[in-house]
Amino acid sequence: MDKKSKAIVYLVGAGPGDLGLLTVRARELISEADAIVYDKLANPALLEWSRPDAKKIYVGKSAGQHSIPQSEIQAILLKEAEAGLKVVRLKGGDPFIFGRGGEEIEFLHQKGISFEIVPGVTAALGAAAYAGIPLSHRAFSSAITFLTGHEDPDKQALQLDFREHARNGSTLCIYMGVGQLPRIVSELLEGGLDESTPATIIQWATLPQQASFNSTLGKLVEDHQASEVSAPAIIIIGQAVSYPARNNWFAARPLFGKRIVVTRAREQAGRLTQLLIAQGAEVIELPFIKVETKFDPQTLTEVFAELAVYEWIVFTSANGVRIFFELLLKAYPDIRCLGPMRIAAVGRATAEAIEAYNLKVDLIPNKANGDALVDDLIENEGVESVKMLVVTGNLNRKTLSTRLENEGRAIVDTLQLYATHRTDLSDNPQAKRYREQGADAILFTSASTVQSFIEQKHALKLEPDARQPALASIGPMTTAALKKNNLTVDFEAAKSNLEHYVVETISYLNHHKNNQ
Repeated sequence: MDKKSKAIVYLVGAGPGDLGLLTVRARELISEADAIVYDKLANPALLEWSRPDAKKIYVGKSAGQHSIPQSEIQAILLKEAEAGLKVVRLKGGDPFIFGRGGEEIEFLHQKGISFEIVPGVTAALGAAAYAGIPLSHRAFSSAITFLTGHEDPDKQALQLDFREHARNGSTLCIYMGVGQLPRIVSELLEGGLDESTPATIIQWATLPQQASFNSTLGKLVEDHQASEVSAPAIIIIGQAVSYPARNNWFAARPLFGKRIVVTRAREQAGRLTQLLIAQGAEVIELPFIKVETKFDPQTLTEVFAELAVYEWIVFTSANGVRIFFELLLKAYPDIRCLGPMRIAAVGRATAEAIEAYNLKVDLIPNKANGDALVDDLIENEGVESVKMLVVTGNLNRKTLSTRLENEGRAIVDTLQLYATHRTDLSDNPQAKRYREQGADAILFTSASTVQSFIEQKHALKLEPDARQPALASIGPMTTAALKKNNLTVDFEAAKSNLEHYVVETISYLNHHKNNQ
């Protein structure tokens, strides 16, 4: 079978922005693609699901700026497909709703290239749902009309006559219409739509930075000029906009409108980011540190050969847990090779990483630090003459193993599995975003992230108009590192775990900071 006969292009709807609205099929194809051709309106975080070796080709367009001609985009699809690659054409919203998907499949069909269509949540549906607007309701709207303010993105001409849609009683959802707003409003009024008709414009729908304002048709242009809402945006006009039971649930979440920096290494940032986004926050991930698997093969071989003789295994971080079990399950595919040993974790987050392997954690100290863990092991577990394995990284303090040996008289082997390094954020696009926009809070998750922050102040210097962030700590050791560097700690988690950290963040940003 030649390359062309295997060629296929997947036209995938990326939805309106919220990653949770992507279909299972879409995520599957992104993770398998050899090449991804993507738009400006597709959430760039989607690319993190792709293979590291996948080609990423940006063909984005934006109003008022030079854009790649449609013919060139189609030529790119043809070239990559004929090279035998599995090509995903990632399009914001739905490929067939003002996305020029029809033109692309017609072109592919003419060239003999197979294709598959994966629908996406179109922007109007996402915007309405996240603004609490029922587009249809039997009391006032039995029809929905999707219209475009730009039939041809390569031209500024508008051929659609909006007067024809002024009297059909439907909810009007207008795409790409902000640039043509005065004309659209004028034609709707000329067509007989009352100037008191409710209207709204929603920008960045379904994303944490979603912004909108409510108006009426008669005042829409004036109110838009006074607002900060701009393209890309959806215009919704009709009685549905002022639905009495409307509930703007999305903007009502406790961290909506708050921009928060997460400092964890990328391997760990996901869980904290998810918790913050679930509460409405806009998250900037700045991986101040990176974690690299690094170990001595001879030591690892000796430890794995003697696993059955250890009575305790002590994990000092979630990174250590992840790497330990990755290596263990490569060497021994049966988790039962651990035998009857007992397991200790330095804190709740580390324990959760262990429990993900369906293993019970026998000891978690009340305070998430090494000294508290040693105190519990010595005072409550009686570790004298007990053979123990401590899994660590290069920055973990040796105090834990030393105290277990000297005070607890345990027999301790230390297994270092990873190294933590400072990252260079000079050219990081998220760091650029932070410098320009600032944030409401920076959540430090370890002493090493504090040290990296101090060492990279030049790369993180805020612009004059950027938000000045509060500095937060996940626990006592992180707090000590901040104070050691003469930085003010605005708040600290009541307990050193991610859930309590998020609760404290909500409390501070919605109460303490508002009262300043």
